[in-house]
Amino acid sequence: MTDPTDPTTPAAPADGDAARTGPAARTAGGAKGPDELRRQIEQTRHELGDTVEELAGKADVKGRAKARAADLRDRAGAMTVQLRSSAAQAGHTVQERAGRAGHAVEHGVPGPVRDLVRAGRRHPAPVLLAGAAAGAVVAAGVLLRRHNGHR
Repeated sequence: MTDPTDPTTPAAPADGDAARTGPAARTAGGAKGPDELRRQIEQTRHELGDTVEELAGKADVKGRAKARAADLRDRAGAMTVQLRSSAAQAGHTVQERAGRAGHAVEHGVPGPVRDLVRAGRRHPAPVLLAGAAAGAVVAAGVLLRRHNGHR
């Protein structure tokens, strides 16, 4: 049992003090003087301000939606950059492989054919005329077959 006259025994809480917990309980029992009490009041005000700020942030649905939209835009932008980089890398790879294939074909083609292609590149008009003539012959053959009833 506790001795009410003993100065080391804590005093029994008053009716309203029994339910206090947290900063309010510390303020009531822990202040060692007016300066300490002022500091505790200021700390409690700061904590209360932080709590009110958090609650206001949670209640601001429009602001949270805007923040989420901005976050999604940032992610989409980063993904776009990544996809463009991947596409550029794939393009370089395809270009490199096509170049190697072109060199392989060029070195695998017989010399006379290679010389003929080079001559065609230097003088494209005769090649175009020969191609047009060949196309005309094929078209005439197709028309004659259709006209004679062959399909």
